[in-house]
Amino acid sequence: MSGNSRREFIKHVSTGVATAAALSSGVSAQSANSKIRVGVIGCGGRGCDVAEKMAMIKDVSITHVCDANKIRLAEAAKQFQVGENHAVADMRRILDDGSIDAVIVATPDHWHTPASILACDAGKHVYVEKPCSHNVREGRLLIESARRNQRVVQHGTQVRSTSMMQEAVDMLHDGVIGDVFVAKAWNIQRRRSIGKQSPTQVPAELNYDLWTGPVPMLPFQVNRVTDGWHWWHHFGTGDMGNDGIHDLEYARWGLGVDTHPSLITAAGGKYFFDDDQEFPDTQFVTFEFTPESGERRTLIYEQRLWSTNYPHNTDSGAEFYGTKGQMYLSRRGKIQLLGERNRLINVNIDRREQDTDAHVADFIGSIRGNRRPNADIELGHMTATLCHLGNLATRLQHSLDFDPNTEEITNSDEAAALVTREYRDHWARPAVQ
Repeated sequence: MSGNSRREFIKHVSTGVATAAALSSGVSAQSANSKIRVGVIGCGGRGCDVAEKMAMIKDVSITHVCDANKIRLAEAAKQFQVGENHAVADMRRILDDGSIDAVIVATPDHWHTPASILACDAGKHVYVEKPCSHNVREGRLLIESARRNQRVVQHGTQVRSTSMMQEAVDMLHDGVIGDVFVAKAWNIQRRRSIGKQSPTQVPAELNYDLWTGPVPMLPFQVNRVTDGWHWWHHFGTGDMGNDGIHDLEYARWGLGVDTHPSLITAAGGKYFFDDDQEFPDTQFVTFEFTPESGERRTLIYEQRLWSTNYPHNTDSGAEFYGTKGQMYLSRRGKIQLLGERNRLINVNIDRREQDTDAHVADFIGSIRGNRRPNADIELGHMTATLCHLGNLATRLQHSLDFDPNTEEITNSDEAAALVTREYRDHWARPAVQ
């Protein structure tokens, strides 16, 4: 796909702002040869993986690491050869350091937006892991902070930076299967149970107050913190926000919708696991889009976290249904095209790419070039919102009417209250008004 066609496509889907557009005429681009110093906030497996790939880029160095767990912090400091004074538990130490140009935010989900807003306000560019927010309102606040501070904010949906995905979406928008009215994404895998546990003493290596941050404190419980936080409403966004968000990202992208859905319906619940997790292990969600152009589109999401059988022998993927054919697409590196009446078209790509490598390179390139990144925060917010609305519709077991312009749920006071959340009085409490 040519650079020009890619820019034209992204201009169409990113609320009118081209990815290559300058952040602001008032902010000068950093020299292509300038050194970029990066701090890592959240030193678990994903945070260190992103940091390791970023450190491989010329003139980029990981200079600071931050984690509320002393053991993880020490391991990260050793991995990136960071001195003791630059390995900290409190992210304010990183944000106050004027020598740092950018941060990676790879904390649990409830910290993503507050940490990113604080970083933007401190003048740092941000690579924030998916989902960029814990609720709908937070995503909009983060966009406002990024624009106000004229910072690059890259969302960790790395499919946006793979050439295969870009080529596939370009083909869809060039009409290879006609007008695409419906897309279906799936996330199907066998997850582990988190078991049933009771509150216990906080381990000595964890600063639980810093780990909890801006949200109300809960009694410490191992499966609510150590690797289990994904599955609790208080801290996580379920597997829809954890893994399914990648498939929703390219399904929405390929479908070509540049607005939020107006109607969300869902079915599902906990069918398989008998444990403490609060999110469903089974979800079927339908998002209906009615853009101002009047061209209606539908996106379907299927999630089964107890299954080892899936379409096209791929645990995650998307299908696009057009008036002249069908496309199957997977972030595992596959494209297959069918024409009318299931005629196989001679396009069958099987190419797995190093998507995170490309994504962090785009982030650094965006900083140096003073441009919007491939997964700009506005795009990230669009897909994260799908996760939040899909989870709410499943949790409350009724459909949701959503106003794409005001980003409000209009048919349920209970659901409308969950578009934001309760915060404790804390130095990282976001302004929600």
